[in-house]
Amino acid sequence: MKHDLRIIAILVLLFLAAQFIGLTIVQRLTEKELAFGIQRPKLDQERSFIFVFLIIIFVTVIALIIARFNAIRIFKVWFFISLALVLTIAISAFTHQYIALFLALLVTYFKVVKYNTIIHNIGELFVYGGLAAIFVPVFSIFSISILLLLISVYDIFAVWKTKHMIRLARFQSKLKIFAGLLIPYGKKKAAILGGGDIGFPLIFGGVVVQKMGAIGLIIPFTASLSLLGLLIYGKENKFYPAMPFLAAGCFVGYFLVRFFV
Repeated sequence: MKHDLRIIAILVLLFLAAQFIGLTIVQRLTEKELAFGIQRPKLDQERSFIFVFLIIIFVTVIALIIARFNAIRIFKVWFFISLALVLTIAISAFTHQYIALFLALLVTYFKVVKYNTIIHNIGELFVYGGLAAIFVPVFSIFSISILLLLISVYDIFAVWKTKHMIRLARFQSKLKIFAGLLIPYGKKKAAILGGGDIGFPLIFGGVVVQKMGAIGLIIPFTASLSLLGLLIYGKENKFYPAMPFLAAGCFVGYFLVRFFV
């Protein structure tokens, strides 16, 4: 078991909450202009996975270079701006864009400048909804499925082969700047779930709900069950690529949707 059962339960419930908050944000913003006129990328829905996957690789390379040269200030500024932007989009689903900007800056301050664990995790519940609101409309079910497969293979390579994702996670943890859920417990222990592991299942679920209706809401539950299985059967102090398991949960949910529709 990766962590104590209580910690596992909290992590899985937070993951599930992030999925449903994110889907709510997507539903509220899909037909609306994003905050401050931010534009969604104009991509062919069937080929959008190519552009998005290349962007992910590019961003990862930049992050690795920053970590390699220990450019802490650059990383913090980059992280602050990116986080504030996406949080503004997410929170604007519920309030005026200027109020959303103020709240986003406040949350980002307590995630980057004066770290607070509770505010960090509250922010994580919303931030991936902002990303999903940008990207869900540019995917078809086919293209987001291909992206999940590509990300899963890449995650295996990055965690078990090159191990650069582990180095990035440790670099972020050292700075107390982490993209993902983080639950400290015991003596210097922490349960973590990377931001991509939250965001990609959310985007997949958002695309399925958009294309096939509310029956797609089964996907957050099947993805959560796959995460639960990984955390229960995974070994303590061993790193695992979560995306292959979460992608499997997403696909199980999708096949159930197809069965009932």
